[in-house]
Amino acid sequence: MTARILVVDDIPANVKLLEAKLSAEYYEVLTASNGRECLDVAAHNSPDLILLDIMMPGMDGFEVCQHLKANEATAHIPVVMVTALSEISDKVKGLDAGADDFLSKPVNDTALFARVRSLLRLKMMMDELRVRQESYGQLGIMENRDAETGDQARVLVVENSTFTARRLTTYLADGGHEVEHVQTGEQARQRAREADFDLIIVGIDVDGENGLRLCSHLRSQEESRHVPQLMVLEDADLERLAKGLELGVSDYLVKPLDKGELLARVRTQVRRRRYHERLRTRIQKSVSMAFTDPLTGLFNRRYLTTHLDRKLLDIGQSGKPVSVAIFDVDLFKQVNDTYGHGPGDEVLKLLATIATNNLRSIDLVARYGGEEFVVVMPETSREQAMKIMERLRKRVAQTDFPIGVEGNTRLAITISIGVATTNDPDDMAEDVLERADVALYQAKKAGRNRCVDNSNADPAEAYQASDW
Repeated sequence: MTARILVVDDIPANVKLLEAKLSAEYYEVLTASNGRECLDVAAHNSPDLILLDIMMPGMDGFEVCQHLKANEATAHIPVVMVTALSEISDKVKGLDAGADDFLSKPVNDTALFARVRSLLRLKMMMDELRVRQESYGQLGIMENRDAETGDQARVLVVENSTFTARRLTTYLADGGHEVEHVQTGEQARQRAREADFDLIIVGIDVDGENGLRLCSHLRSQEESRHVPQLMVLEDADLERLAKGLELGVSDYLVKPLDKGELLARVRTQVRRRRYHERLRTRIQKSVSMAFTDPLTGLFNRRYLTTHLDRKLLDIGQSGKPVSVAIFDVDLFKQVNDTYGHGPGDEVLKLLATIATNNLRSIDLVARYGGEEFVVVMPETSREQAMKIMERLRKRVAQTDFPIGVEGNTRLAITISIGVATTNDPDDMAEDVLERADVALYQAKKAGRNRCVDNSNADPAEAYQASDW
């Protein structure tokens, strides 16, 4: 994993030592000798990780970290503080300033590279989510820039030591978090499947089960895959911790537990989890906007053509036909001219609901444009397709369409339908849609409010009309 790492220390020998270790692992190394230089290098070179000394003249590491996290351009760069300080209060201060972890001098190589690899993986994932969000944001999703908090989290504690479990649950409850405690790995896996937790705290050994194995299982479970994990261990377990970080453990605490450090680390992980979920949710909404018609909630033309092309390719393997229907509202222009576009939109929304409720679960209905809709019916013969669409035509004709604020005005609406069927895997979406379109024209020409099949229609009969 190649990455750019910024090493910040006012002592040249310390910089050279870390630079040599990281370069030997093929990382690109940037250096800075003080806080101001660090902020400048970070702003102009976008490092993937910052190893930051605390004890520096002028601006110390705590202040530098606060500046980095306050700047939107550098806020999501992981920061590891490298320090000779050993007081728990210094760790808490650093975590509160936004640091992701601490390494003690002299730096242990195993701990260094395990933490570097873990944080770089996290950075890559978050960068990808942000890039996607920025791209999808062009579709109109508004950015909610309210900062995530790490307060009032739902935490699952997996610990078989009664003493440790009691201390964890008490500290967390005092910090305003909702806590649930289980003793075994199986109980943890079950609860993680059933409930939505912001954080899972796991002991290194859980009722005879290796806590690392449990963490790996939780990472492979769909429901808990993105939930951060905080491991609790003894000093003697630090070598095993390196493996844990490789498996996806997010953070760790070494006994004896300190309340301040626990709550600070919980806040950091929960804040990161909520930010991650916000990005994922926004991306899902953006994707939905890209492929969904905002008026009817149906799939739009862009998604339809991709879906239909995929179904047509499937014919080569299944040998089963695909049918396509195009239908639209008869004399819809008169509805808009008489009642306005608002009532016209109401008609289209109700028509979309009727179509969705009266088609099979395997059928896809999409808004093709204006008052025109398309239905894709996989593994459906011409005869089956005609029966399905004739049933829909009758249901529409039997429905009164209420319009207006009170819904007192009711319209009699009919639709005309053109159906095309193919067994040819070489057909493209546009080919089948064109044949269905010609069949729709024939239905209009024959008097409207009818369903016509013309799977072998001549595209030369293509038409344009604005008053149907």
